[in-house]
Amino acid sequence: MRDLEPRYGETPLEPEEADALTPQAREILGDQPKKNDLYEAEQAINDEVSIALLDDIAEGRLVLADILTDAFLRDLHQKLYGDLWTWAGRYRTRDLNLGVDPARIAVELRGSLDNIRYRWEHTDDWTPRELGIAVHAESVRIHGFVDGNGRSTRLLADLVLLAAQDAEAIAETYDWRIDKKAYIALLREYDLTRDPKPLAEFVPVRRLDDAENW
Repeated sequence: MRDLEPRYGETPLEPEEADALTPQAREILGDQPKKNDLYEAEQAINDEVSIALLDDIAEGRLVLADILTDAFLRDLHQKLYGDLWTWAGRYRTRDLNLGVDPARIAVELRGSLDNIRYRWEHTDDWTPRELGIAVHAESVRIHGFVDGNGRSTRLLADLVLLAAQDAEAIAETYDWRIDKKAYIALLREYDLTRDPKPLAEFVPVRRLDDAENW
């Protein structure tokens, strides 16, 4: 009888993916790590980074003006992936089937975050929930990195939401356990309208003390 194919998570990385592993990752995970090994390592790092940044916001060491910069997003991406992948924190240099031209990533990301920060500081037409989603959707639209755009920009949105909330309010974060097909459709709608409100209405929030993880 023919052997069953291994489950997706138990399959090794493709050679092109494995080539991008850092020496540190190879030493820990071996030369042919499985996809679920990498996922578990990434999730553990994500949890550690998230908790540290949450503490920074709670203690006032990290404020909204610091978060709404292209430098912060690059540093965040590096923190999340730098132990594992050589492409961490680096803007992509090749075209993909989504995102802006690689030559425009730095300019568009900086300009977009500057505009969002200016709008937040000088108007009152967005709630904190809508602000975080605007930052997420705009960063996804630009798609600055080879990989890890989703995880890094979701965490970025959580940090923006937390930093933008009234200090006296009950802290909330986004609940990203959502229907992926509808979520992608709303991201595409945002690309056309630049209006974050429909996506913000779709992505629920939950109390931070009720969240199992970020």
